[in-house]
Amino acid sequence: MPDPGGDNDDLDMVLDPRVQESIGRSLKAHYDDIVNAPIPDKFLVLLAQLEATEQRAGGASSHECQ
Repeated sequence: MPDPGGDNDDLDMVLDPRVQESIGRSLKAHYDDIVNAPIPDKFLVLLAQLEATEQRAGGASSHECQ
């Protein structure tokens, strides 16, 4: 059990490069799955509503900025 007030010997530990590569491959695979997953229709509807709201509000604010 590590000593909370003692030296941080655990911080000096280094993972085996093969373990690091395995973790990296696994993380990349999970990330790729998430990035390539389809966007739910409900979320697309919400994004469209937000965009329409921003366009309506943006017309008024764009004249103020110039």
